[in-house]
Amino acid sequence: MITPLRTAIPETCGGKAGALGALLRAGLPVPDGFVVPFADAGADLRRAIEEFGDEPVAVRSSASDEDTAHVSAAGRYESFLAVRGTDAVIEAVRACRASLFTPRALDHQGDRAMAVLIQRHLDAEVSGVMFTPVDPHDPTRIEASWGLGPSVVGGTVTPDTYLVAESVTRTVARKHTRLDRRGGELVTSDVPLDARDRPAIGDATARALAGLGRTIAAVRGGPQDVEWAIAGGRTWILQARPITAAPPPLTSALNGMPGSHGVATGAARIVRGPDDFARVRPGDILICPYTDPAWTPLLRIAAGVVTETGGVLCHAAIVARERGIPAVLGIQDVTRTLHDGATITIDGTTGTIT
Repeated sequence: MITPLRTAIPETCGGKAGALGALLRAGLPVPDGFVVPFADAGADLRRAIEEFGDEPVAVRSSASDEDTAHVSAAGRYESFLAVRGTDAVIEAVRACRASLFTPRALDHQGDRAMAVLIQRHLDAEVSGVMFTPVDPHDPTRIEASWGLGPSVVGGTVTPDTYLVAESVTRTVARKHTRLDRRGGELVTSDVPLDARDRPAIGDATARALAGLGRTIAAVRGGPQDVEWAIAGGRTWILQARPITAAPPPLTSALNGMPGSHGVATGAARIVRGPDDFARVRPGDILICPYTDPAWTPLLRIAAGVVTETGGVLCHAAIVARERGIPAVLGIQDVTRTLHDGATITIDGTTGTIT
């Protein structure tokens, strides 16, 4: 019942694994692995884990409604990095399957099934995300930061931004923290001072990533939202899914980064963590350090969202675009400079707040 990742298809292995299987078959650099399909694998799972060897793995959800052409399901289900040992991997697989029935998953209607993807864990020196162009004349958009990818995807760091067309235009952010594996744990640490303002990738790497993006879009038949990592000097593709809602164009001289189109006026609601969730009312503008999947219900009632960190491909921006509400990102100390309850207008197309 175990399916090699190279042969995975969405119908039995979910959207995430199915896409990566297609990329592997096309010769693209995807870490190899295997999939526990929708049907129960039983004893085959333990044997497959043992054959894979005693090395850290990533255990990732691949649900039937995940990474589809209509919705990304960003952060809806559980995934785990740096899992080591047969029993630990089996427990992570169970947790992925169980996440199909959590409140944030059950809040979405429709029949769902859960497959689980197991791949070799990569200790990334640099990682990030990439949007291939929706319009052939547009640039490829890349975001990059030090360490493992959840820092960029989760919006806990403001990444460097690269626009790759005939030339490379880059905006280098101050990257304060990074996420790395230490043994069997993920550890957040401070980036050394001399690296905080240094570009995470060079122009040649940005062009190479854009080239990979064009190939991925051709294989997948349309514009793609791609997660990538550089480990051991080699670039790897970790995820590719259809772009469900394109980000606004990046422009200069903004108060913040434009994250999701639209304009909204409402009460600024300062939310620094879960203890503040109950204070948010329909129509409020969510003002927060960043968001993760636990914050998704707030984005269903908020009229817009503003974050202190994060880039246009982070959780807050993706969910905001799917919900059709404006988002402005990466405004340092915004939870301190705005007053709770003040009436504000945010423009997610230009990245401004008034």
